[in-house]
Amino acid sequence: QVQLVESGGGLVQPGGSLRLSCAASGNIFSIYYMGWYRQAPGKQRELVAGITTGGSTDYADSAKGRFTISRDNAKNTVYLQMNSLKPEDTAVYYCNVIKLAPQRTDYWGQGTQVTVSS
Repeated sequence: QVQLVESGGGLVQPGGSLRLSCAASGNIFSIYYMGWYRQAPGKQRELVAGITTGGSTDYADSAKGRFTISRDNAKNTVYLQMNSLKPEDTAVYYCNVIKLAPQRTDYWGQGTQVTVSS
């Protein structure tokens, strides 16, 4: 079992910044991917950004140029630096981890609320 602890969400003004963190613990051997999804009420959950152990990254079009995902493999932690935040970024953000051994398994954090409002 893998446990994910998310932090960094909150209320921020438009144009402001937040840094989300997600730390994985437990049976963390063979984690391949760590990423961030978000979901607004009435909307489908969508990928914001993801990163593999090798450092390959993927971003939603809406996040490119504003958000940066990074990973500290030694700490089993993934970060999402969010700059120039917009009201449309308001959502619950979920950490996602993919483990390859003993089998391919997806894990999800409890979610952290990000609200961008003046």
